[in-house]
Amino acid sequence: MSQAAPSSARPIRFFHRGRIVSVPNLPPTTTLLNWLREHAQCTGTKEGCNEGDCGACTVLVGELEGEALSLKPVNACIQFLPTLDGKAVLTVEDVTQAGGALQSAATPSPHPAAAPSLHPVQQAMVDCHGSQCGFCTPGFVMSLTGCYERHQAAGTRPTRQQLADDLSGNLCRCTGYRPILDAGQRMFELPVRRLDSQAITAALKVLQTDPPLNDAGFHAPRTLDALATLRADKPEARLLAGNTDIGLWVNKQFRALGEILYLGNVAALKTITEADGQLQIGAGASLEDAWAALARHWPSTREMGLRFASPPIRHAGTMGGNVANGSPIGDSAPVLIALGARIVLRHRDTQRSMLLQDFYVDYMKNQLAPGEFVQALRVPLPQPGELMRAYKLSKRYDSDISGLAAGLWLQLDGDIVGAARFAFGGMAAIVKRAAGAEAAVIGQPWTEATVQAAMAALDRDYAPLSDLRASASYRQRTARNLLKRLWLETRPTAPSGNDEVSVWSDMT
Repeated sequence: MSQAAPSSARPIRFFHRGRIVSVPNLPPTTTLLNWLREHAQCTGTKEGCNEGDCGACTVLVGELEGEALSLKPVNACIQFLPTLDGKAVLTVEDVTQAGGALQSAATPSPHPAAAPSLHPVQQAMVDCHGSQCGFCTPGFVMSLTGCYERHQAAGTRPTRQQLADDLSGNLCRCTGYRPILDAGQRMFELPVRRLDSQAITAALKVLQTDPPLNDAGFHAPRTLDALATLRADKPEARLLAGNTDIGLWVNKQFRALGEILYLGNVAALKTITEADGQLQIGAGASLEDAWAALARHWPSTREMGLRFASPPIRHAGTMGGNVANGSPIGDSAPVLIALGARIVLRHRDTQRSMLLQDFYVDYMKNQLAPGEFVQALRVPLPQPGELMRAYKLSKRYDSDISGLAAGLWLQLDGDIVGAARFAFGGMAAIVKRAAGAEAAVIGQPWTEATVQAAMAALDRDYAPLSDLRASASYRQRTARNLLKRLWLETRPTAPSGNDEVSVWSDMT
């Protein structure tokens, strides 16, 4: 349900189809997908699920990172139009050179009026029979175009597994994926045709001079101080970050959001730094960037990051938003709690921090006070003797919500367990630690007998529920088995190489 259109202080402005467009007087919950199809008449972008799951509406969104152009796939169906202000939007209509968005590396055609040739991505899809009914094809083309641009810029070629990872957010009911993956490899064998990044970069620099959006229905501050002031003055306003959850409230539940306070333009919230033995992740850092930072220090978290939804969701969603949302089956909280993370909260100029495990009070309830917001997450960097594993169980391997998630951390002094943090999601109304299982291992040798005692204690730590994702008995049994898996992978006689997870994509 769209809200009534506010009287906007200025129109929404972004780069599209080779030029800067201005969009005035639309409700702030108008989605990019609806604008493309109903207002811009760009109907190549399709509506499938309307909840960011199928990928038929995938587009590329461009932003400047310093002086460089960064292109990221997102789901147009769950991006509100004002969140595109100051950015570039590329759709399947842009891929074949129409509108001047793409240029050939070869000599320009002597017949400018001739129909534009297919882009290597499109030609490869034709050559490899990568499209049947065609409904999902535009989304695949856009995901492949993002992959093509990234690897051409780096001078690399993706493996077939990396292609599959990049396409994990695009569903197809016809082809069985093999010919689409073939096309992903074939596109690099065709004559190179790159994006004209200079034109987009020039437009984005012009858009940077626009003042922030700030009207009766949608506020998009650009500094932490401005955000803190607005949040304190408008405690009832709806905080919006990646829109990967709130977008469904509008599309599926037809909820009115009221006044919106958008965090996505606050550059300081996107920073990821290391200092004083801690990794600090800004609350606005994307899931993709945040998980890549975690994985650099804890390689065993990489698979969890890869399976945390799809690339379009990971590029749009934020770790701070996932933590603040507080879903008991969210994937961030078990890992961060196991790592001993703290959450930093801010109200005007005042900050406070607490252990993330203490932030959650009850189902979907947390310690945020009125006018307060999540500013950052602080994770202690690894020390000698630490062991860490992150596990996710779901019905599908790719792009699915967890039935059970676990972050399991140990500190060993020789073969004696000095400390332990076992955090599980899906086992209670909130993500919480398994106090009994931890007590069963601390001070004990890291042996099979010790882990068996922890497995038995785990039965007393939780009383899980049955729901559509998993039964209570399945959750109880598999949680026990994950403790056994932890021991099998980290016991002194375990095969070498278990500290690394082989399945991974180039999360850049």
